[in-house]
Amino acid sequence: MNKILSLFNKEINGLHQAAFLLAFASVGAKVLAILRDRLLASSFGAGKSLDIFYASFRLPDLLYVFSLFLVSITALIPVFLEKRDQKKDSHVFINGIFTVFVIFTIITIIILFLAIPYLVGVIAPGFSGEDTNTMINLSRILLLSPLFLGLSNIVSSVIQSYKRFFVYALSGVLYNAGIIVGILFFYPKFGINGLAVGVVLGAFFHFLIQVPTFIKLGYFPKFTLSVFKKEEWSDIVRILKLSFPRTLGLGLNQLVLVAITAFASFLAVGSIAVFNLASNLQSIPLGIIALSYSVAAFPSLAKNIIRHEKEKFLNSVVSSFRHILFWLIPITVLFIILRAQIVRVVLGAGAFTWADTRLTAAALALFTISLFAQGIILLLVRAFYAAGKTKLPVLINITSSLSIVCFSAGLLYIFKYFPVFQASFGDFLRVDSVAGASVLVLPLAYSLGSILNFLLLFYFFEREFGYISSYIRKSFLQISFVSIIMGFVAYLGLSAFSGYFNLETFWGIFAQGFLAGILSLIVGFFLFKGLKNKEFEELSSSLKKRFIKKYKPATKPEKPVKPEPEEMP
Repeated sequence: MNKILSLFNKEINGLHQAAFLLAFASVGAKVLAILRDRLLASSFGAGKSLDIFYASFRLPDLLYVFSLFLVSITALIPVFLEKRDQKKDSHVFINGIFTVFVIFTIITIIILFLAIPYLVGVIAPGFSGEDTNTMINLSRILLLSPLFLGLSNIVSSVIQSYKRFFVYALSGVLYNAGIIVGILFFYPKFGINGLAVGVVLGAFFHFLIQVPTFIKLGYFPKFTLSVFKKEEWSDIVRILKLSFPRTLGLGLNQLVLVAITAFASFLAVGSIAVFNLASNLQSIPLGIIALSYSVAAFPSLAKNIIRHEKEKFLNSVVSSFRHILFWLIPITVLFIILRAQIVRVVLGAGAFTWADTRLTAAALALFTISLFAQGIILLLVRAFYAAGKTKLPVLINITSSLSIVCFSAGLLYIFKYFPVFQASFGDFLRVDSVAGASVLVLPLAYSLGSILNFLLLFYFFEREFGYISSYIRKSFLQISFVSIIMGFVAYLGLSAFSGYFNLETFWGIFAQGFLAGILSLIVGFFLFKGLKNKEFEELSSSLKKRFIKKYKPATKPEKPVKPEPEEMP
């Protein structure tokens, strides 16, 4: 217990160790996220209630994104580190950010509270009558969550600057725990409004869990009027300038989701729910793997830039890039092969029907084809921001966001008016006889836009910072080769095990998918080991150093060996 508690305040310096710790801690959050979605799916199915619930997030999420003008971690950390390294008063800086953020957010909440009845028609124009009123009530309750999440961002920026990653990752666990409390306890008492109360409670927990570590580091947010003085206000202006492109980019992502929600509101009942449930499933490996590596790398990347250490900067990017590919490419293949088993095991209970399963599984496969791209985007955007190059990523994001909206509108048009495409598309995804398959063009459009975003970011990253393709190519080819073999083995495993289990039951489907996946992972393990894959060897070495203690008898000290230089692109 003491070791666990010590993790709250322990500084983690190594990239892989920090990434492992973040991934390990975020597994708990993702397990609860799975439980959260299973409870929602089993209670409501992919139906109207869940459509309204997910649609009601759009305005509060937009408010949260725009609050990031002041509390974006990618903008706060570099400025905070600079002030701390230069022995300037970082406490005054944090207090100023806190004061302006709280004032701005409370005023905006009041305005949106009054304006929501006029805005829901834009977000979900396909809703009407009682559905619209329910969405208004849910959206108003959810407006409190951006306040707590923004406060959490202020605290997180300090905590991550000191490399206290564990408590940051743990905040996601409590966020989902709050939502589950809403489903289990508030919903039976307050109806669907209880779900929104659970989300607000989760956001409050997200903030609260980090406060003790924040205080232990010597900080405590408080209001200060001195922020409006010229010198301190200049820091606020600087944060606004740094965060503007990033916040605008995230705002565009939210506007894309608003557009997709608007499109889906005109489609079959349950379309919004199918899109969001599939998106949540594909976000699990993104949160555990890609986000862990990119968050762990960001403080070091920012410090490398401040100290003009370009080679170390590129080294960190290349290392994180390779390891994100190492995890996400095999996961992509396995998610596509095992999609029906994954969806049925995670969501297939209660009101969630077999038709819901087939649509969500197909949507998951379409999301997953861009999983590697979404993961690398998280890293490259942080690399650009660590270097202070903020305009280029947002211009690329504008392009990709517009492409997603255009792809969505175009594919929906083609699906509706070209029966040949509709039949071929449905047959390829094995949903030809399922009503409401038109929603599947939306995750396809999202993936196409994400891949375009990745390609543009990668191209301009090499132009700005240096050519890194040659340091990634071998890893990419090895990982892709092994992943294809793993997918083939998983496919054969599904066929082989189907005769031994009752696929009409939860345990039968679980056993079939689990054993096929395990067989595939075993084959992948030996292939990576046989190929002496660099990422595999680095991960093995890091795990041994972290978890295996070697005790040796005392001997005479050996002559020190000069360490080999690190690989530098």
